[in-house]
Amino acid sequence: MNETLKQTILNETHRLGFFLAGVTTPNPPPHLSAFENWITQGRQASMNYLADDRSCARRADPRLILPECKSIRVAALPYAGPKPASVKESVGTIQAQIASYAWGEDYHLVISERLKALVKFIEEQLGHPIPNRWYTDTGPILERDLAQRAGLGWIGKNTCLIHPRQGSYFLLAEILLGIELEPDPPFQTDPCGTCTRCIDACPTECILSDRTIDARRCISYLTIELKDGIPAELRSSIGNWIFGCDVCQTVCPWNRFAASDGDPAFSPRDNIPHPNLIRELELTSEEFNRKFKNSPIKRTKHRGYLRNVAVALGNSKARDALPALKKALNNPEPMVRQHAAWALEQIDQSSQITGSS
Repeated sequence: MNETLKQTILNETHRLGFFLAGVTTPNPPPHLSAFENWITQGRQASMNYLADDRSCARRADPRLILPECKSIRVAALPYAGPKPASVKESVGTIQAQIASYAWGEDYHLVISERLKALVKFIEEQLGHPIPNRWYTDTGPILERDLAQRAGLGWIGKNTCLIHPRQGSYFLLAEILLGIELEPDPPFQTDPCGTCTRCIDACPTECILSDRTIDARRCISYLTIELKDGIPAELRSSIGNWIFGCDVCQTVCPWNRFAASDGDPAFSPRDNIPHPNLIRELELTSEEFNRKFKNSPIKRTKHRGYLRNVAVALGNSKARDALPALKKALNNPEPMVRQHAAWALEQIDQSSQITGSS
């Protein structure tokens, strides 16, 4: 019965779009000590919720989240990897880059609905409700540890979970279940080998040799999670990224096996993958909320987004951006004004070096 139920659940998991799936136990995660050391080093930056004692205890023992938990279903939903801007998109614009997982619908909304549907399906198969709790990058669990132990791949040097035939362009989800399912064998090899492409390519040198990331330097953290000003010494390294970063995945050789198309829910919306920076800096709060409704980009909030855009414009060194940046000096948000002023300085310095008038 257990194996039949497990296969039935797996079939439904695939039908819901999760192309990778496995089962593991609620035992303590294998890399718990690495996480605890990461916290001790302060590498979580301002994400203090990660260091909260109650959350840390739950990461160490998923049964503190769901005492009835007997197994954990781990699954992955794919998204399309980054593509370069077309020639048509590039003409007459100053382009920005947005992490490719954020081009479509907010994965929190998409995945949560599918996990809810999967739980309902399991309960229908059993004929009664079961204790459960589901997460997708939202709960106090070590997702990648659980995914590796469920056989979905290995944790790469860039800290992404990587599958040997699917790469790393996917989003993880977990359901803690009050039923016992046979666990899948863990992924035990380390195909990264001696490769250091992700470490070498990181613009801010945030990928560390112990297979962790210093969030204080990570472009994804700086453009999404950080709510204050971006440290001046890191701004020039951010380039034209205004939400997240794909660099360490783009250079990963295992992503040559990644599917070219992801789940339809993450298909790019108009003008999101490679937006025009000057236009973005002029977005009002209402326009921002309307453009990014049900998008993960709303997480930056309007002021954080304009901060990121101003930095990217400064890094562009484009004099075409001067009018928009000067207008941003009157923005009601001090943080936006500060980063616009920095951007103007970068363009002015560049003009002096090149002799532009």
